[in-house]
Amino acid sequence: MEDFNSETDSDYTSYWRDWFISSRGNEYFCEIDEDYLTDRFNLTGLNTEVAYYQYALDLVTDVFDLDADDDLREQIEKSARHLYGLVHARYIVTTRGLAKMVEKYKRGDFGKCPRVMCEGHPLLPMGQHDVPNQSTVRLYCPKCEDIYNPKSSRHASIDGAYFGTSFHSMLFQVYPTLLPEKSIRRYEPRIFGFKVHASAALARWQDQFREDMKASLREAGVEAKFAEDASEDEELEDDDDEPLETKEEKVAGDAASGRMDLGN
Repeated sequence: MEDFNSETDSDYTSYWRDWFISSRGNEYFCEIDEDYLTDRFNLTGLNTEVAYYQYALDLVTDVFDLDADDDLREQIEKSARHLYGLVHARYIVTTRGLAKMVEKYKRGDFGKCPRVMCEGHPLLPMGQHDVPNQSTVRLYCPKCEDIYNPKSSRHASIDGAYFGTSFHSMLFQVYPTLLPEKSIRRYEPRIFGFKVHASAALARWQDQFREDMKASLREAGVEAKFAEDASEDEELEDDDDEPLETKEEKVAGDAASGRMDLGN
């Protein structure tokens, strides 16, 4: 708000939404139509979630004329930002809101996917919760269908509830032509230009999976043996049944029996 300190109160309020949208860190937001903000049906239930609700709404809709001190004005300003974010989550799933967000998506205002195989595909903001103060905003890539943290700390502090959990899916339902083909390309490890043998990696994975499963069974108090373990135990039992001297005597006896048979 420093840019408007020199302005009058009327100028200060008349530019609030323009200031909010153009402020650094608010690039993910689109401008909400005034008729949407003035329709009380669209604001149902928000009066219980936002402090100084009426003053905050007046500030957002450019009719704020309260002669408040700096502390109160700061609290109202904070509530106005919160109110705008909550209304924004509702607005961007409307026809008009989706159209505005599509334009920002095409321009790449939300950033590019950091995954190399996605080749810089545009991202979309999304929330993991619809309830405020649960998690911050994430960025969804429709090509690899994964989510990422924003690079900028300004964006990383935005509440995810200001975009909601349904926006990105709703957008591609309304604009199916924007849905990219899924990427099936995967990085292939190589040594001196040759692919690493896949069966070796598979064998390592199978061994590790078996050891993890054994550990889980032991923790659960379940005794389970694998075929390999059973064969190893049998060999050990065979070795332990007879002492070394008995085996040597048996071998010598077998040899003597063989000579006797040959003599006959």
